[in-house]
Amino acid sequence: MSSSKTYQLNQIAQIIEGNLVGKDDFEVDRLSIDSRTLVLASRTLFFALEGDRHNGHDYIQDLYDKGVRAFVVRKPIVKDHFEDCNFIIVKNTLKALQQLSSYHRKNFSYPVVAITGSNGKTIVKEWLYQILNPYFRIVRSPKSYNSQVGVPMSVWQMEKEDELGIFEAGISQPSEMENLQAIIQPTGGIFTHLGSAHQENFKDSGSLLLEKLKLFKSCDWIVYCSDNALVDQEMVVHYEEDTELLSWSKTKEASLQILSEEHIDRYTQIIALYKGDEKTIRLPFSDAASIENAMHCWLTFLHLGLSDDNIRKGFLDLQAVAMRMELKEGQNNCLLINDFYNSDLGSLSITLDMLNQYAQGRKKTLILSDILQTGLNKEKLYTQIAELIDLNKIEKLVGIGDHISSQSDLFKCESYFYSNTETFLKTIDTKVFKNEIILIRGARNFRFERISSALQYKAHRTILEVNLTAMVHNLNYFRSLLDAKTKLMVMVKAFSYGSGSSEIANLLQYHRVDYLAVAIADEGVELRTEGISTPIVVMNPELHSFETMIDYNLEPEIYSLSVLKNFEAVIKKSGMKNYPIHLKLDTGMYRMGFTDSELDELISYLKDNPHFYIRSVFSHLAGSDEEVHDDYTESQIKKFEIWTNKIRAVFPYQIDRHILNTSGIERFPQAQFEMVRLGIGLYGVSATNQNKLMNVSSLKTTISQIKWVDKGQTVGYSRKGKLNKKSRIGIIPIGYADGFNRKLSNGVGQVLVNGKMAAVVGNICMDMCIIDLTDIEAKEGDTVTIFGDDYSLSQMAEQLGTIPYEILTTVSRRVKRIYFQE
Repeated sequence: MSSSKTYQLNQIAQIIEGNLVGKDDFEVDRLSIDSRTLVLASRTLFFALEGDRHNGHDYIQDLYDKGVRAFVVRKPIVKDHFEDCNFIIVKNTLKALQQLSSYHRKNFSYPVVAITGSNGKTIVKEWLYQILNPYFRIVRSPKSYNSQVGVPMSVWQMEKEDELGIFEAGISQPSEMENLQAIIQPTGGIFTHLGSAHQENFKDSGSLLLEKLKLFKSCDWIVYCSDNALVDQEMVVHYEEDTELLSWSKTKEASLQILSEEHIDRYTQIIALYKGDEKTIRLPFSDAASIENAMHCWLTFLHLGLSDDNIRKGFLDLQAVAMRMELKEGQNNCLLINDFYNSDLGSLSITLDMLNQYAQGRKKTLILSDILQTGLNKEKLYTQIAELIDLNKIEKLVGIGDHISSQSDLFKCESYFYSNTETFLKTIDTKVFKNEIILIRGARNFRFERISSALQYKAHRTILEVNLTAMVHNLNYFRSLLDAKTKLMVMVKAFSYGSGSSEIANLLQYHRVDYLAVAIADEGVELRTEGISTPIVVMNPELHSFETMIDYNLEPEIYSLSVLKNFEAVIKKSGMKNYPIHLKLDTGMYRMGFTDSELDELISYLKDNPHFYIRSVFSHLAGSDEEVHDDYTESQIKKFEIWTNKIRAVFPYQIDRHILNTSGIERFPQAQFEMVRLGIGLYGVSATNQNKLMNVSSLKTTISQIKWVDKGQTVGYSRKGKLNKKSRIGIIPIGYADGFNRKLSNGVGQVLVNGKMAAVVGNICMDMCIIDLTDIEAKEGDTVTIFGDDYSLSQMAEQLGTIPYEILTTVSRRVKRIYFQE
């Protein structure tokens, strides 16, 4: 049966005023604007959007290869190059997307609430959903989809089974809100807050407000705070006759009049008057922004007819909506608050509240970039900022940017100014920050994450050199073993096998690998926050991380029905559908995964389930690196093919399969299926063709001190290193806390010094160890290689009786990584 989102291309061509070149009756029910997040390609209509830094037309070949057969384009495409493809040619692909979504919205008559304002849109939307969800089937904007592109993609989710829509709308240019209003066509509205975000393209805050209010022209009711005189005035002027205005206020009569606000422990108790009745709620928050957002929700609930008991219970159970501020431990007993997302004046006071909350005796420091998009002249803007800094008793200011630097005389506290982030990083000695709580707050283009990284970094003379040229060589070697259409998933779990997460992921993304794989969600989040957009699979998803995975577009490995059901519960709560998952089969590793006896139940559960899309099915080989296990490996591959054929036969879309690891790629090319997984081979280790690979990682340190010790003396803890002759020993700053295994103590391990091997003397300590330099010419400060080009990782693994994986993954994060290309 067709869904309420199924359209034929001839119908869509009429709606968006386009010229169809292709089949009139070709059906689609999914829209895509990003080739990297493609789901159900055969039923997807791709809009080739054009922007300053991207052009969707450039990805048509890639999408075609992935199975997409319907496109909306601005310029004619040579159809002979794309067999069985359908193209709708329009003047403007973004406008076409908006037209189609607007038409789709008209098919539904249930209430739709639109939310706009400078701050708080996403939080209000999510809190409305949390409390109203038990009583309505709700469709809402995913995440912060409130832009000219995000709104039509959100509204497209509307289906006839829904009972309430909640969508947020944001603008940065004049005339944008009319587009969004035509798409959302709201019956009710909420105006959260009037601030200075995105004001740079408007004459003043009044002009910005008037543009935002265009969203509500079809609304039956609007919720807003009347304590802002400008907002209250314009609401009355524009909507008094045609719309029910529902205001709340702390200072005057209103639809919801706040009588008292009392903070009790972690809660805030609020008493208010509504239609002559006194009402009370308790909020699990105490900050001003959360209280303001909650008041908008409270008045909305009352208007929608929720009972007082349900409202009270809903507020007590409210869950915080994850924002983009991070609290992290810094060096020298500092605490870092990272906020690299917002840079408007209004939200600065909110983050300063957080600074005050966690100060606890630490010196309060603010690292602040130029504040953009306010519409204020520099002197007025930074006068207000200086007053805010003074009011919050900030003791140190680091201003970065030409604008804030030009207003340096306005700031009374200890202040330092730099023209840009690069100058600050080159100039500053991070040791000057001691026992401070540091709010790092800047506009995105200042890339303040680099400052945060510098303040977290712990200096250490032991380093891991990562040769990116060698890594690319290894990547290309393994690609040369694959068929042209075989996809490549690369394992970057465990800090990219110790080599560094974001740096390696950026390299792999540049070289267009198809997938990255991490062990846990936190690793994936780290990559996303560093700008990695390549699809990421989480191989060991944990229940507590499911919401985080959805927030950061991470795709889970599903290895049991219980995990699947738990993830489904979170998916339902998020409002997402067709979320990509990867099914793990246990063909003989006897670790995690579905067995043959569980397949029927698994298929039955997933068939026609709207919440999931099976991106791939995979398994692990237990012994692909050793010839003695080849019969067993072949049996695993045979099982895998039979089981996956059974799964793929049920679903109407392409499901990729992958079972080969690094050694499998080299030794079982007939089992490539649609994808393979490259792991340790990327880092230069092979059980089959080591001579074809280049070493990637070199762990190095330096000699701190050299001394002579008499015969018969002992060296190190427990006096294990007894000298049988007068010896010249060197102390090097690497120990088991750095990943230098303690089992290498007492002559088991060796290191390379000036081309010669030096034995380890005595027990390896936590932060240092001792080597024998008696017969080696060396001086303090000379380089010592733990493993590298001339003393391989594999050789060290043999000493330990282990595998290279273990050594690489145990190199501590306190060891500085240095990346270079030859």
